[in-house]
Amino acid sequence: MVGAGSFFASADRTDAQARRATVFRNVRDFGAKGDGKTLDTAAINRVIETTAKAGGGTVYFPAGTYLSFSIRLKSNITIYLDNGATILAADPAEHKGMYDLPEPNEWDVYQDFGHSHWQNSLMWGIGIENFAIVGQGKIDGKGLSKRSPGPRRPRTAGETPVSMANNVSPLGEMSPITEMNGLGTKAIALKLSRNITLKDFTIFQGGHFALLATGVDNLTIDNLRVDTNRDGFDIDACRNVRISNSYVNTPNDDAIVLKSSYALGFARATENVTITNSQVSGFDLGTFLDGTFKTTQEVAPDKDRVTGRIKFGTESNGGVRNIAISNINFVHCRGLAIETVDGGYIEDISITNITMRDITTAPIFIRLGKRQRAPEGTPVAKIRRIIIDNVVVSDADHHYASIISGVAESPIEDVRLSNIRIHYKGGGTKSDAAREVPENEKNYPEPSMFGVMPAYGFYVRHSRGITFDNVEVSFDKTDERPSFILDNVQDAAFYRTKAKLAADAKMFVLYNVTNFRSLQSPNLDDVVVERAAAAAVAVATRGHAGRLHVGEHAEVVVGVGHLVLR
Repeated sequence: MVGAGSFFASADRTDAQARRATVFRNVRDFGAKGDGKTLDTAAINRVIETTAKAGGGTVYFPAGTYLSFSIRLKSNITIYLDNGATILAADPAEHKGMYDLPEPNEWDVYQDFGHSHWQNSLMWGIGIENFAIVGQGKIDGKGLSKRSPGPRRPRTAGETPVSMANNVSPLGEMSPITEMNGLGTKAIALKLSRNITLKDFTIFQGGHFALLATGVDNLTIDNLRVDTNRDGFDIDACRNVRISNSYVNTPNDDAIVLKSSYALGFARATENVTITNSQVSGFDLGTFLDGTFKTTQEVAPDKDRVTGRIKFGTESNGGVRNIAISNINFVHCRGLAIETVDGGYIEDISITNITMRDITTAPIFIRLGKRQRAPEGTPVAKIRRIIIDNVVVSDADHHYASIISGVAESPIEDVRLSNIRIHYKGGGTKSDAAREVPENEKNYPEPSMFGVMPAYGFYVRHSRGITFDNVEVSFDKTDERPSFILDNVQDAAFYRTKAKLAADAKMFVLYNVTNFRSLQSPNLDDVVVERAAAAAVAVATRGHAGRLHVGEHAEVVVGVGHLVLR
């Protein structure tokens, strides 16, 4: 009887789905003009509401330009944007109307305004399910604002990137927040929803977020083209997410971001996410969609170079785990960033088959800090069990090595990098090599937070269980810095590691390192260092007989074998 009951329940659901599929309503039949001049907000919301009350169905937008303020999304609805159909965000300064007001959120002290509100958007849905936007049409956020105030509390040290030198971003923090009333800041905003599909359409200039999804489960994003003035996809406290076959161009902010903020009022992990077969970039706004791919913009609003990357964080109160990223092109943008500075963990991450070209900051940036923008008592974050494999990078900015940097009380753990080729522009000097890297534990995480790096290839600090296998770094213009610097690192293994080196430059420089080994390197005789004291240990190339410099005066020559430094 249990089986029969399940069968009939399933049949009932199938019948209901079939009935919904037969409901097909054209927005023009409900009064939408689609002329780009008449406000179609009321007509669009009327057809969505009517279709939802009928049990659901498809809301069809034929070719035309539909000028609108906030569109309220409902369950069991598919919005179909036909070829030539554009939903155009109205401008409150030009058109008679306003976007829905941002709903109250008592937890907005822990993340900025943009992450804390959903209703002030062109299209928004809260608590909806079985919803889709599909078709070859476009969402144009021309009338949206890209502004966003910070969290509703006094600014603290480290609130903004070091690169901004305490200047307010031109994207602006408006004070008081009431000045945002009536403005729309997102193209699509979803909260506490499930079974969502976004497929085949285009988003142009999407405001602060082209998509903000918070607490959304079973989210599918496929074959989207996004060319926007701030963030592309912000996936926040979501589970079971699939992003595929998409192009995201965001010169001023991040392209695809995995977060777990406190916007819901509790910590919730982002987990079980796949991102595949996609491209992120930082071309000039609009030039991805028009096919000109211009690169005249050099600097993003945070005063670093153009953005357009895949990033974890910075908001990470609830943690990020079980993430698989594969087959991604990074073009004219920042590199991969894995960041947690407000508590929470990042763990069980697999990143494979990545190409990067014209990378504007560090190709790989893994940062654990303790800014602690989180409820009182939140422990310092954790990063562990990360695999990055099959990565090819060309034309990377020479100022920033790839960086793996935790804090002394919470080292980054169990990171494996394999089959990686990184080609930097080069040009680092001996004075760069002598730089001391600040800790900046409470700062906003960006590669520029540390300044020009003393290594050109990789800088690793406050970490343990780090493995490099078949990793090669090189440069165009002669770079006088060492290729690898390790500081306060335990259990570091380098296999088949290769580096291009200037005359007298060292391959490895070690500070306070235990259980270091370099094996099968074409540059270097096999070396195992059981313990290196706080004084620097510089490991030279094979041509220099594997010389190890201990401090300023002592010198020991080794070949294959072990060296214990007391």
